[in-house]
Amino acid sequence: MDVTYLLILLLAGAFVTYFSGDKAAPKVALFFGLASLGVSVYLLNLYNAGQDINFSCPWITKPSISFALTADGLSMAMILLTTALTPIIILSGFGNQFKNTKSIYALILFMSFAMAGTFLASDGLLYYIFWELSLIPIYFIALIWGNGDAEERKKAVVKFFIYTFAGSLFMLTAFVYLYQKAGSLLIEDLYKLDLSANEQLWIFAAFFLAYAIKIPIIPFHTWQANVYQKAPTMGTMLLSGIMLKMGLYSVIRWQLPIAPFAAKEYKDILIVLGIAGVIYGSILALRQKNLKKLLAYSSLAHVGLIAAGAYALNADGLNGAVLQMIAHGFVVVGLFFAAEIIFRRFETRTISEMGGIRLQAPKFTSMFMILVLASVALPSTFNFVGEFTVLYSLSHVDVMYAVFGGTTIIFGAYYMLKMFQQVMLGDVSKKRNAFADINATEAIVMVSIIGILFFFGMYPKPITDLIAPSIENIVSHINR
Repeated sequence: MDVTYLLILLLAGAFVTYFSGDKAAPKVALFFGLASLGVSVYLLNLYNAGQDINFSCPWITKPSISFALTADGLSMAMILLTTALTPIIILSGFGNQFKNTKSIYALILFMSFAMAGTFLASDGLLYYIFWELSLIPIYFIALIWGNGDAEERKKAVVKFFIYTFAGSLFMLTAFVYLYQKAGSLLIEDLYKLDLSANEQLWIFAAFFLAYAIKIPIIPFHTWQANVYQKAPTMGTMLLSGIMLKMGLYSVIRWQLPIAPFAAKEYKDILIVLGIAGVIYGSILALRQKNLKKLLAYSSLAHVGLIAAGAYALNADGLNGAVLQMIAHGFVVVGLFFAAEIIFRRFETRTISEMGGIRLQAPKFTSMFMILVLASVALPSTFNFVGEFTVLYSLSHVDVMYAVFGGTTIIFGAYYMLKMFQQVMLGDVSKKRNAFADINATEAIVMVSIIGILFFFGMYPKPITDLIAPSIENIVSHINR
């Protein structure tokens, strides 16, 4: 078996879900989501056993383009993140009623297909195609099933589409130039290119525009909070849990090894931009009155630290960035789902209109508290492993980077615990309906996420062992 089976399964799942009808669509989508997770685990076992699960065949003759998919440890880690979160995100929507249900669940599976393809593609044009394909379903998910005023939602989604599409065009231009130099877009051929310092600077800048918008890194973040707020919660989960990881993954996989001189030349500036995102995102989170927007800016702060770790250009930084990408994916999906549970009961996302939930829903309160503590990197949770490794790597570049980067823990603890206090504690408001405790479906989603965060928080070795060879290979290309 090779990795094409996974892509075929996700794509087939999208079509079958659409044609299954509105009533059956959620269950059909969940079945294909779980099946894709099963196939991913099976592929992981084959990979660990030393079997070849890659796929490559000629695709386009002129220019010479291959349909090439490569599953190394880094790709497998991101595939597992994608296929683990997909059924969780699908199941989280079971408590909502959607118009044209079959379409939204089909789009979720199609988006997972595109994101999985992005993580696996080892030909530049194929990678670019999957990268752009992932933009289409989230555009329609946010536009059709989003929240708030339709015109405001349309403006936010169109801005997001134009920003990301425009950035991607710079990346495509870089690939066209690289093809002229290498006569191929296979990643191993691009790694071998001996580009001049000036060529690397331009290639690096073109990639950076695409990735900085997608992640996002300030000052390219202006689309993020509004789209996170306007999109339906399942869309927000896809964006924050998986899609932004495409940008971070691409920095490590494509940008740094192809243009290492430029990465070293601008390393300090890039790290400062990442850390600035930590501080800026945290300050904005402190000022938010909308729960979803607070979580959006919290995400901006966390991914800023991940980007800083990746641009530290050492093995610890890259390892920590990947660990934190995976940990952040699970915890941010859990937090947005907790916000959705509150909205289902109270029909508001305004923090000042909440409160008193602890007295009515002790089980939900406990689960929400665990996610909050995981978000602020409490030891024994997965986020602590990633953040500690990133900060350790930054200390090797400059100890002050680690000090300022560490403010994410201090700021995060303040605004997240303050939010928890306002949302969950206090007296029960007589203006609000009774808050029913978490139900079975919601509990499955929450317990699954919490279990993963604790398991890998105390035993991250399976992931570190999986990604270590890939990271070592990338570092060798950076230092060549």
